[in-house]
Amino acid sequence: MKREAADAAMQPLRLKLDPGSKATGIAVVNDATGEAVFAGEVRHRGEQVKAKLSACRALRGARRNRKTRHRAPRFLNRRREDGRLPPSPESRIANVVTWVNRMRRYCPLEAISMELIKLDLQKMESPEIQGVE
Repeated sequence: MKREAADAAMQPLRLKLDPGSKATGIAVVNDATGEAVFAGEVRHRGEQVKAKLSACRALRGARRNRKTRHRAPRFLNRRREDGRLPPSPESRIANVVTWVNRMRRYCPLEAISMELIKLDLQKMESPEIQGVE
């Protein structure tokens, strides 16, 4: 750690992501040998975000229904910008992006790969289904 290596060659590393609903798998793989250098799992906070928003909604409703002067709900501030995501997926994406940036800081990454699949649960249960069924 105190002296510089003369023939230190950087090996190409690839960050691989496997997204899921509850957790996302992260692995740093050496492209030359195929060896996993690091593997981990990022747990998502989707359920916690949903619970916090429900609690806020309940408190807001309680404030409106107390025996105080009537405060009518406001409807002119309900417009949402284009490209907006719901809070749970937004939290999941921000969490994964944070971990990707951490890996980029600590590892000399040359590429990032992400597994993209569409899962048809109905077809898994009964493979003979076809068309609109």
